[in-house]
Amino acid sequence: MLDLGEGLAVAFKVESHNHPSAVEPFQGAATGVGGILRDIAAMGARPVALLDGLRFGEPDDHFSRAVDGVGHYGNCVGVPNVGGEIVFDEDYASNCLVNAMCVGLLPAERVVRAKATAAGALVVLYGATTGRDGIGGASVLASAELGDDDADKRPSVQVGDPFTGKRLIEVSVELVERGLVRSLQDCGAAGLASSLSEMAADYGIDVRLDRVPQREEGMEPWEVMISESQERMVAIVEPERLGEVEAVIDRWELHRAVIGEVTATGILRATWNGEEVGAIPARLLTGECPRYAVAREPRTPPSETTTTTPPARQALRELLASPALRSRAFVTRRYDQLVQSRTVRRPGLDAAVLRLRPEWRGIAVTLDGQSRLGVLDPRLAGQLAILEAARNVACAGGEPIGFTDCLNFGNPEKPEVGWELAEAIEGMALACEALGVPVVSGNVSLYNDTDGRSIPPTPVVGCVGLVPDVRRVPRGWREGDAILLARSRSPLTFAGSEAQARWGSLGGSPSLDLASEGALVRYASRVAQHASLVHDAAEGGLAVALAEAALWSAAGAELDLEDDALTLFGEVGGQVIVALPSGDVEPDPTGADVEVRRIGTVGGDALLGIPLAELACAYEGEA
Repeated sequence: MLDLGEGLAVAFKVESHNHPSAVEPFQGAATGVGGILRDIAAMGARPVALLDGLRFGEPDDHFSRAVDGVGHYGNCVGVPNVGGEIVFDEDYASNCLVNAMCVGLLPAERVVRAKATAAGALVVLYGATTGRDGIGGASVLASAELGDDDADKRPSVQVGDPFTGKRLIEVSVELVERGLVRSLQDCGAAGLASSLSEMAADYGIDVRLDRVPQREEGMEPWEVMISESQERMVAIVEPERLGEVEAVIDRWELHRAVIGEVTATGILRATWNGEEVGAIPARLLTGECPRYAVAREPRTPPSETTTTTPPARQALRELLASPALRSRAFVTRRYDQLVQSRTVRRPGLDAAVLRLRPEWRGIAVTLDGQSRLGVLDPRLAGQLAILEAARNVACAGGEPIGFTDCLNFGNPEKPEVGWELAEAIEGMALACEALGVPVVSGNVSLYNDTDGRSIPPTPVVGCVGLVPDVRRVPRGWREGDAILLARSRSPLTFAGSEAQARWGSLGGSPSLDLASEGALVRYASRVAQHASLVHDAAEGGLAVALAEAALWSAAGAELDLEDDALTLFGEVGGQVIVALPSGDVEPDPTGADVEVRRIGTVGGDALLGIPLAELACAYEGEA
């Protein structure tokens, strides 16, 4: 949670639901959305935005069903889906990634903690009933590789009910608003076992499992304890407030039960019909749980080979039309982007922007990741995931204030994967230090392997930035605007680029100048306050970014650029396109940290000699 000033705070987090989505894409993706919504509601915040990061082998039926799951849950609950990232790569064909991020708002003084704070309080479970769906989700799916028996794991995939999820959010927010609960926790992975362990960490809890509302007959105590049935929350309530709590829950027609009480024993103790069926010191499940030393074995990346691109115009058409870079409107149009009436800038270019009503301030939000570069240099991939998320927020006029991360990796018992994980985390930490912005939440998804083959190291990063005035968010470049290119000191390279993936073979050792990259983020955030357009050049390089800006703005440009493949399609080194009235161009806006030069003027209906209509056909998949 971060303080936004003016008495307002923002809570945000990203999590994964990868293996459930690989086994059953619709419910896997839907319950991933439901879970992250409950995480934010458990903070006492009202969810105001969703973002999703989807990585699949191709836009096939499996992918489409996952998109349906994301849209179904978010649309039914009434939370707008305003951004994210979609990647198609053969490396994710058998182990897709479904990462979901949620952003919520709440008064700064009303944050709710997850842990119990006093002995004698009651433990109340409310929401849906408990069944056998999802049993083993955390162990059978999340902590094991996929293989030929995937279909046998379908019972471990939870089943979501967004309409119950909506009621659960409303109840949770009201309970917090009225000060009726001391602590609140979502029932997520491992169900009651996980949520009660965290709540009991500093005190202890006695739980009566036979009191849990069940929808299946003959359930065993251990099944009730680890069931991952969806749409359930656990609250710690003072005995004298129980009647008020029950009245709120009953008004929304949810199931409820007092299933235990907080103790001072330090023990998480479970009983069934009065008989003890399990007991363990709660600290052994939280702060003093076993720690594993992960073996690390560095690997040498393949050397960079020559990347020979076609002529610039042909290369740009091919990249825009490729599954990797083409428009994602065919996905985002399936999501409700405007519900709650906060959305100022829709998905499609850099970050989305939401208004903090009734003020004119806003927040910019984005979700970005790296994968191909992780094969070459996982530390650099971690750095670039942070930097690209920060640049996207800055390009929308936001000052980055916090990150959340989802670390998607293979089996950490493999020494090379253990090394990748450690390197990526270190890279992210270094980038955060360069920006002076913290990581405030996150998630780790391991064992993303199929038949022994690991996915590429894939750190995914969400970023939230504070926008001073949403009325000044860049909308699109205008006729006669000067077009500037701001570049960091980091060198451009084909290593890990879309150009290399298409016309070469993966290899090389890219590098970053973190001080200069941080200066570029700050420049973009500052110039966005009076620019008509600011856009990050990332996948596909400068030429693709210019085409995206032209299509977004529905206006072409006359450009003065070298006909050089590395200049047009090189990546890694930070670049930002800026458009603003010629009279507003500063002679030396950043000094030596960032190079800023004029590269053209807005005007006409073509870009790099290609009619915008032709670029649009390629980009929209109509070519």
